[in-house]
Amino acid sequence: MLVGPAASRKEIADFRAKLKAKPDGYIAQPTLALSTVPIFTNKGLAPRHVDLRPFILVSPNGIDITPGGLTRVALKKGSLVVNSSQGGGTKDTWVLES
Repeated sequence: MLVGPAASRKEIADFRAKLKAKPDGYIAQPTLALSTVPIFTNKGLAPRHVDLRPFILVSPNGIDITPGGLTRVALKKGSLVVNSSQGGGTKDTWVLES
């Protein structure tokens, strides 16, 4: 995985070689701005980027919002990588009714 806007020239060059060697093994997607939430680190609270996915069910009877969702979090400072297969983590998510 390469996050282009945050990558160094060397990282881009290295990734370009991998891409040319196996172009069908990669996809491109836009870099999205992610929100941040506080997490506990060894040094105390610190902001980390997150991707929040609530689950909303639509049926002929109406719309239901599930009481939980999926929150993926970047574990490294400044990282936009939130998927667990690339070093991200998860957080419990609760959706409350107002």
